[in-house]
Amino acid sequence: MFDPTELEIPIIQAPMAGGPATVELAAAVSGVGGLGFLAAGYKSPETLDAQLSRLRDLTGAPFGVNLFVPQPSPPVAGVAAYRAELAAEAEHYGVALPEPDPTDDDQWAAKIELLLQRSVPVVSFTFGAPPREVVDQFHNRGTCVITTVTDPTEAHTALTHGSDVLCVQGPEAGGHAGTHSPTAEPGTATLPELLAAIRHMTDVPLLAAGGISTGSDIAVALRSGAQAVQLGTAYLRTPESGANDTHKEALTDPAYTTTVMTRAFSGRPARGLHNRFIAAHDATAPAAYPLVNQLTKPLRAAAAAAGDATGLHLWAGTGYRNSSTVPAGSLTRQLWEAAQPVYPHDHAAQ
Repeated sequence: MFDPTELEIPIIQAPMAGGPATVELAAAVSGVGGLGFLAAGYKSPETLDAQLSRLRDLTGAPFGVNLFVPQPSPPVAGVAAYRAELAAEAEHYGVALPEPDPTDDDQWAAKIELLLQRSVPVVSFTFGAPPREVVDQFHNRGTCVITTVTDPTEAHTALTHGSDVLCVQGPEAGGHAGTHSPTAEPGTATLPELLAAIRHMTDVPLLAAGGISTGSDIAVALRSGAQAVQLGTAYLRTPESGANDTHKEALTDPAYTTTVMTRAFSGRPARGLHNRFIAAHDATAPAAYPLVNQLTKPLRAAAAAAGDATGLHLWAGTGYRNSSTVPAGSLTRQLWEAAQPVYPHDHAAQ
């Protein structure tokens, strides 16, 4: 079974759903001794299956696939009002808003079955701890199970359900917070504080995630008790990234000066560059994932097609200014080399 302490380079590419985490990006990071990830979220099982085949053609190195744990039935209070509020956005972009589907579980069962059949090396879970029976099924296939956690309570649940590794996500992370409850607000404890608190609970390997974008950041995370680090925003501008050009350009645009947590685009807290859409709708967006995500999908697609960053979900962690256009494999090596002067220890010996 995969063990993150055995990575040649203890850097993991975050499984950024919605397009950025391409097959080529995962292959590049895994190919230099890190761990690349595919995102199963928002994809059909058929698309995921084709990507798995392509990834195995590109590299024989270990890789991971991330799944979204199905959410409890979302509260519908406020969704109709938010849909009415977004009507002006829909008119502006010339699109129609869908009727939200509260039964959407992102084809959970079919994707679980596919990954079991494929015997993938690593499967990670976000938005909750997978049921014990699912974890046992993956263990029977020799698959390492990672669960994203944002506080010690979530860590306890993940460990009780049998997770092999915990991905400890701090509040600086770009994109969705991995809180297990869709209505919960992300905590404010720093990543080193979270790592220390969870390290006291368990000896399983910990991955550090959230705002990590430099060698110094990597060293701090490893010194705080992590065995490896997970980076997402750092890879957004690489040639292998599937992020759209408007998103990539916004990361260096001086007009965007800060990141904020918002529910405006999906109904779940997510960190992105503050723009017009967030300013207009953050205060009224209900805590109703995935219904809000469904509502804004055509708006986001239209904004991307128009190159309109003001209406786009510009997910980014707090270290977004350090994102690089260097090829992903070279970037992975450079980041690890930059970390070693301040963290000159053998990471596998922790």
